[in-house]
Amino acid sequence: MDEPSSRDPIAGVIPARAVAYAVVRRVFEGGAWADRALHGEARRLRLAARDLGLATQLSYGTVQRVATLDHVIEKLTGRPVAKLDRPVLAALRLGVFQLTFLDRVPPHAAVGESVELAKRDAPRGAGLVNAVLRRATREARPIVAALKDDTPEQAALAHSHPEWIAQLWFDALGAPDARALMAADNEAAEAVLRANTLKTTAPELLARLAIEAHLDGDALILDAPFDAFSAPEWEQGLLMPQSRAAMAVGRILDPQPGERVLDLCAAPGGKTTHLAALMRDEGQIVAVEKHTGRAGALARTAARMGATIVDVQNRDATEKTHGSFDRVLVDPPCSDLGTLASRPDARWRKAGRPEALADLQQQILRAGADALKPGGTLVYSTCTISPAENEQVVSAFLAAHPDFTVDDLGTELPLWKHPTMPQHLQTLPHRDRTDGFFIARLRRST
Repeated sequence: MDEPSSRDPIAGVIPARAVAYAVVRRVFEGGAWADRALHGEARRLRLAARDLGLATQLSYGTVQRVATLDHVIEKLTGRPVAKLDRPVLAALRLGVFQLTFLDRVPPHAAVGESVELAKRDAPRGAGLVNAVLRRATREARPIVAALKDDTPEQAALAHSHPEWIAQLWFDALGAPDARALMAADNEAAEAVLRANTLKTTAPELLARLAIEAHLDGDALILDAPFDAFSAPEWEQGLLMPQSRAAMAVGRILDPQPGERVLDLCAAPGGKTTHLAALMRDEGQIVAVEKHTGRAGALARTAARMGATIVDVQNRDATEKTHGSFDRVLVDPPCSDLGTLASRPDARWRKAGRPEALADLQQQILRAGADALKPGGTLVYSTCTISPAENEQVVSAFLAAHPDFTVDDLGTELPLWKHPTMPQHLQTLPHRDRTDGFFIARLRRST
């Protein structure tokens, strides 16, 4: 990616690099979410749209590859990264990432501006940053090239994932697919916008935005960076950033105008508002969200998107829902392992491991099933790649509920069929170029 021309007058650092450095510090020192930190820092420094792509590449790439970067830094400094001052470590991580994994960033810019960033926050550490990064220009790539990925432990370091994720995928998918999946997690995620058909069409939205993209139904698959959340079309409710896999969930549930639909764990509202669009805003959607703040945001999202049939209920999804519904979407909390490319810090968070989530997912699935009328349709979906949260949850549910049967989605969408249980869907980022989603569709007998 080419270097932007504008510079940060405070430290002689281009704004994109200053934003990335701030994001890296906020993620690893303050526990911030990378996407929220990126948008906040981009607004704070008034980052030009043309610079957002580089800022995203630098910040997300550094966060994603931090295990590999720390290995290089420890080799070059001869000390554990935990002993380095935090601003120094952030500058080194950012610099080593550019020198190791990017080809179109001039080495002198990666070194010089990383030194300036360290100098601003840790003046006495700037010399160390300069010396280490100068060595890194010669030695970092050979260090990384020497890493093997034959075992889960080796692959975890080479592809910068926690060992438990590497082990999980080696066991579930086999070594070749596990390696390919981890490599895909370190590439830029596919960027997609869903045109809100309650207010516009995909061709109309594309013409209005005047961006580089191609159409796939209601989806605009972007060919260049675009800050959707700063666009007036976002405020006007014309679009929703949403992956093709996430859009498939609503289409597979297939709600019809006039029906009653239950959406459990509905925030932030991408799928909820998609359901409303598929229903042409006719009928009722009861959208359940436990967290008060997220429930309020969901209601505002529905209003902005013109989804007037959405009734947001702020309560626990495991609780009984009164009444019966034609269709139910169960989209429970999960380990998010299918979205590691678009959520670069998610892999490093300790919460949300599969073994801690499966019981809750079972409870929510049972609650959704109890609210489904005879002959109704239920979709169970997660954005993860984890047998314990996906096929095992559905199999256990079906064993205990003989009045439910499973549809053969692999026949409907053979390109996305599950690798070991082809009646379900499992999108895989390295295979399908979209988020990793599990989708099962169940029907209750009449």
